[in-house]
Amino acid sequence: MTIASVVLDFNHIERCKDSLYMGTPPRGIIETGLKKICQRYADKPRFVTLYDSRKRIPVYSAYTFKKTEGDRRVDYPWMYEPQLAEIDGNGNMLPFPTGYLHMKFEDSQAVLDDYSDVVLYERGHLNPDQHQSTPHDRAATYTLTNVVPQIREFNIGPWREYEERIRVRLNNFCRGVAFIVTGVTTRGNMIRRNNQDRVAIPEDLWSAYCCTDYDRNAPHDVRIRFPSHAAMAKNAKEGNSVHEMPVQELEILLKNSMDVDQNLQIFYDNCISPSPLPMYLQHTI
Repeated sequence: MTIASVVLDFNHIERCKDSLYMGTPPRGIIETGLKKICQRYADKPRFVTLYDSRKRIPVYSAYTFKKTEGDRRVDYPWMYEPQLAEIDGNGNMLPFPTGYLHMKFEDSQAVLDDYSDVVLYERGHLNPDQHQSTPHDRAATYTLTNVVPQIREFNIGPWREYEERIRVRLNNFCRGVAFIVTGVTTRGNMIRRNNQDRVAIPEDLWSAYCCTDYDRNAPHDVRIRFPSHAAMAKNAKEGNSVHEMPVQELEILLKNSMDVDQNLQIFYDNCISPSPLPMYLQHTI
């Protein structure tokens, strides 16, 4: 049974906040009109997504990294989110049915037809199945609310290589839980279908991880990338190399390319230490 919930707050669904470092979502993103999705599968929350129904892509997905061998993916069915269209209220995230009628929910989210005739772009995961280990955790990533149009050469080249590099790094040197937030910037370019703007094409992809319990004896070039590090890259055919950087440097770049305020902070307290939340934030947990 696959369940996903559109919620007012990620803390409103039990254990949904476990996908977020210190149970706290990125701060400073202007959320007007955006939808918070607690992505649940087999009655268990798997990750969270901040979704833009107007652009029909996620702004970011946040998840915990699961140690994995990075083996080849299994074919899972693509799913959609009925609650974004308010079709039903039971929270079921459903596989696209055969011969389904798009009109019921295509206003609020991307559908398979949006990707079927665009040879330049592939469905690129924000929470990739290679960063998950169990079949259920992997299956839950195959919802169109977790993917964006990625240039094919970028998706199978630099970005996939980056995802693999992070998988190996966290596998080998993160001792505790690693929290990852991966998102996009947009500039107004859209995939069109039937002469209508349908799905926003990201200008950039960005990602950041936080792991406060890591191997202090790791080589220096690895140790300087803990407890947190980030990356950004152009979603393009050329000039698409992935640049790694400190999280605070990424935040500066995002302030110039996303709808955020000057208080943007991807990880609570900059992922410095698992210090207790101040009293005024206790009620949010």
